[in-house]
Amino acid sequence: MTRKQKISLVVTVLNEQTSIKKLLISLLNQSFVPSEIIIIDAGSSDKTLQIIKSFKSKNIKLIVKSGISRSKARNLGVGLAKENIIAMTDAGCVAKKNWLENLAKPFLKNENNSKSLVVAGFYDMVPTFSKRDIRHNLQECFTVFLGTLPRDFDKNTFLPSTRSIAFTKAAWKKADGFPTFLNDTAEDTMFNQKLIENAIEIKRIKNARVEWSMPENISVFFTKIKKYAKGDIKSKVIYSQAKGIESHNIKVILVLTRYIVGGGIFLFSVFGFVSPFVFVGLFSIYLFFAFLKVFLKTNKRVEIAVWGPVVQIMCDLAVMLGFAEGIMEQWAT
Repeated sequence: MTRKQKISLVVTVLNEQTSIKKLLISLLNQSFVPSEIIIIDAGSSDKTLQIIKSFKSKNIKLIVKSGISRSKARNLGVGLAKENIIAMTDAGCVAKKNWLENLAKPFLKNENNSKSLVVAGFYDMVPTFSKRDIRHNLQECFTVFLGTLPRDFDKNTFLPSTRSIAFTKAAWKKADGFPTFLNDTAEDTMFNQKLIENAIEIKRIKNARVEWSMPENISVFFTKIKKYAKGDIKSKVIYSQAKGIESHNIKVILVLTRYIVGGGIFLFSVFGFVSPFVFVGLFSIYLFFAFLKVFLKTNKRVEIAVWGPVVQIMCDLAVMLGFAEGIMEQWAT
């Protein structure tokens, strides 16, 4: 039996014809049904709008704003919401049956939902290919590089992702909403930074989960990582109050440092200043550690870990390219 709750659910979409149907079915079949589902479409050119309109639910409110950035779309959705509690997830995700019910529990315990409160749900990173398909193992490898694995979830430090989040309008206002100077990435990173700076309470609910589909190939993975890195650089968050020296941008700087040092050793070997075996040995060690990282984080499954070195290199290249693009865009403005 489903129960309608005073929660507005906001989703932003753009050309999501392959995933939007599954998401909407999962949202409309929640154990707690939101009082409204606000979908902000940024001008889809595929069949996304047609699929959304095929759902006859009065709960769904579709707003089309061509060219709107994801941050502005999120803020628009929150501004239009009639309820004080806002939940969010993303296209490309499928909400589990009790997702919204579990996400809403901290609010239901608090009768005054005008206070500043954020609830961070969680997500399962799921392959889209069957286990008999070799691409399944590649997608399992992607999970190590793209998000937080269940074994690494920490109820004291895990930060909200817009794939699975709920907050009061008071918290959103106190954090000044999602940053509009960012286009399509890192908006939740900046939002989290504002939450920490303003001492807004964050509760973490591991069992409030959505399923997040992994990229289907290396090319899609590369593009996603590049966009993340570009957004992180544009956010200008170096030392994060939440993650400290483990902030995304410090990790980007470390990647650049590794390759600058590695490039220097390579040139020294070319010109005979050091033995070529030094470069080959160090590079081999780096690839081995990439294998080992995936091996240990995927329950020691060799068939997944063999993809580690390839995915690590592609991830590094995407991070550096995203960094360069972000820097150039900042200089241009």
